[in-house]
Amino acid sequence: MGQEKNPRRVADNEAMAKLRMLRTSPQKLNLVAQLIRGKKVEKALTDLTFSKKRVAQDVKKCLQSAIANAENNHGLDVDDLIVAEAWVGKNLVMKRGRPRARGRYGKIMKPFSEITIKVRQVEEQA
Repeated sequence: MGQEKNPRRVADNEAMAKLRMLRTSPQKLNLVAQLIRGKKVEKALTDLTFSKKRVAQDVKKCLQSAIANAENNHGLDVDDLIVAEAWVGKNLVMKRGRPRARGRYGKIMKPFSEITIKVRQVEEQA
């Protein structure tokens, strides 16, 4: 009995990880995502470690999670992994504000975003 196994959402040679509710704007997060797209995972981890962007540490955690998923859940070789895709999405926006001159009200938007990283195993070219 029991429930049938869900089909995989990614290919057999891929794994992914998603990080939600990051307290930064999607535009700023996308700059860090551009930094790692298409690179080998060791190079991407190094770039994120030495990046001056605050959100780079959170993206690094997400990448490490994708690598761990690939190794432990799907049996992929870590040395052959590349960052196949890294895309950014919007999340909720907290609306805050503060009083301004002449009875007006200044809107302050505090956006949240999310990132999805997909890693793919590619065979080395001889």
